[in-house]
Amino acid sequence: MFTKILIANRGEIACRVILTARKMGIKTVAVYSEADRDARHVTLADEAVFIGPAASRESYLVADKIIAACKQTGAQAVHPGYGFLSENAGFAKRVEEEGIVFIGPKHYSIAAMGDKIESKKLAGAAGVNCIPGVNDAIDTAEAAVEIAKGIGYPVMIKASAGGGGKGLRVAFNDKEAFEGFTSCKNEARNSFGDDRVFIEKFVEEPRHIEIQLIGDSQGNVLYLNERECSIQRRHQKVIEEAPSPFISDATRKAMGEQAVQLAKAVKYQSAGTVEFVVGKDQSFYFLEMNTRLQVEHPVTECITGLDLVELMIRVAAGEALPLTQAEVKRDGWAMECRINAEDPFRNFLPSTGRLVRFQPPRETMFASDVSKWQGVRVDTGVQDGGEIPMFYDSMIAKLIVHGKDRLEAIAKMREALNGFVIRGVSSNIPFQAALLAHPKFVAGDFNTGFIAENYAKGFRAEDVPHTNMAFLVALAAFVNRCYLARSAAISGQLEGHELRISDDFVVVPVGQVKNAAATPVRVTEFDNKTFASVVTVGGDSYKITSKSRFGQIRLWGTCNDLPFTAQVERGTAKHPLAIRVSHNGAQIDVMVLLPRAAELHALMPYKAPPDMSRYVLSPMPGLLAEVAVQVGQKVQAGERVAVIEAMKMENVLFAMADGVVGKVLAAKGESLTVDQPIVEFV
Repeated sequence: MFTKILIANRGEIACRVILTARKMGIKTVAVYSEADRDARHVTLADEAVFIGPAASRESYLVADKIIAACKQTGAQAVHPGYGFLSENAGFAKRVEEEGIVFIGPKHYSIAAMGDKIESKKLAGAAGVNCIPGVNDAIDTAEAAVEIAKGIGYPVMIKASAGGGGKGLRVAFNDKEAFEGFTSCKNEARNSFGDDRVFIEKFVEEPRHIEIQLIGDSQGNVLYLNERECSIQRRHQKVIEEAPSPFISDATRKAMGEQAVQLAKAVKYQSAGTVEFVVGKDQSFYFLEMNTRLQVEHPVTECITGLDLVELMIRVAAGEALPLTQAEVKRDGWAMECRINAEDPFRNFLPSTGRLVRFQPPRETMFASDVSKWQGVRVDTGVQDGGEIPMFYDSMIAKLIVHGKDRLEAIAKMREALNGFVIRGVSSNIPFQAALLAHPKFVAGDFNTGFIAENYAKGFRAEDVPHTNMAFLVALAAFVNRCYLARSAAISGQLEGHELRISDDFVVVPVGQVKNAAATPVRVTEFDNKTFASVVTVGGDSYKITSKSRFGQIRLWGTCNDLPFTAQVERGTAKHPLAIRVSHNGAQIDVMVLLPRAAELHALMPYKAPPDMSRYVLSPMPGLLAEVAVQVGQKVQAGERVAVIEAMKMENVLFAMADGVVGKVLAAKGESLTVDQPIVEFV
């Protein structure tokens, strides 16, 4: 067994590998860029080596620097994690040639599966179901149309080197096939330097279901059940679960056995995943093979009780797999939500900056410890006060739950999301909460088009279903009453003028619209010792108790004897007297006033927000990569004005109306905040 390994990665996956290595008694070496000097993975590792500037092409993607770090520290093996160099056959070969063990498949297996066209030919030869189509590169748009006609519409036009949704088009007729081929070829050339394009049948109402594999150097390969990954946004997975609520045992067995056949055909060793597209009739077709550890591996660990990182390390060290196919378990139901630094209410634009508060829900399961089941686990690479840099992907954490069945897993996940406190950057938690509450998701009735179909206009606050908004109002009134009780207990109050607390209040929304509807509430039976009270909203009563301390954002307690977790804060940036309550993805900002104060508040003049239509504003934090206009220039609606870069994404800003540039308010290379003005029109 190795005594020291280097993790050629960062963030959450680097921390995950370090935890298993520590459990196995193996020393770890982290590598870090300029942006990651204070990152969590650097702190967790036994040693850390600086490898260059923040941009990954100058640090995490430079094979020479990784190999030099191995030699400098005496690391005998490299774990590549996922992303970066993890599926780079050239890197794996270089590592092996330098006498260092690559904790992953052999370079020839990576190369065989890395090319989408060649991998399909190999899969077909190995007896794996493949989608009808032409797997050879197509030369012209005219040929593409003829091939598409032969296969039958709809068809999928794909770049051979594509990934992450780039170089992919769906065509339903000749015109779309012609145009899709041309744009696909151009996009592939620009993104990957490889313009080969092929065509295959598009499976309608498809599900994305993948089989987890593990192989050893003795030729043994096992399949560790499947993962359902159909909840995707723009080809990026959002929620993953194991097992799938859709496929039968017979389909699972057939998919698993075909995946094993493919792995054996390429002499696969280590962890890997074979992705399938599954039709509504449970017909399944090979999509591609990921020759690395997947982001969503924890859900498989939960239902099988196996530590996949440990198995990868043991296999790389030459050990045989410690179990047989018959011994692979499938126990309970696991789900994973990817918690990303993005603003779902601003079309999921990246959100970078400092994590002013980062308080995950209480963990009862842990990465690298598979002895604890049916609880909550958080895999993350950040910590309270840490930074979400603009140079890498947007993942803050992975929230994983394990329950007895699917409904219990959904309930645990919703409660865990309620207790996940993130401040300083926006997160997609409200969107995750809405997905988990959607009736079709709960019923298991979804496919890869679920998000596009149900959130076609983007995600808005009204898309968050909350069965009982009155409960949020009651929580605000309860918290306000707790603070009043503390104020009333302060000593030294002038006799005869002590704070007297009424039972009647009015909850007034703030920050929404002028004269928003106010809600009368009654707060009775308040117990100052146990912090319990009965709050009446309309005709409904809520008996609320809580042991949470003052100043805590996370509020635990019971309501009508049922447990709940919510988030409550006093004061917002725009309304210092407001109380903000968040629960199940929904949020309200309110003031809790005495009835007379509420009457006077209704008479206050309404301050309309300033007119910013003359400005081009930055929709997100990021780096201003380009300003395409100058003072005095006439600009037409739709014309390019500026380009902002953040988290591997390039966002082009366009003029919304015709105008003349009056001022350029930000310079190229400047770091921008949300809503910072870039250009002013006159």
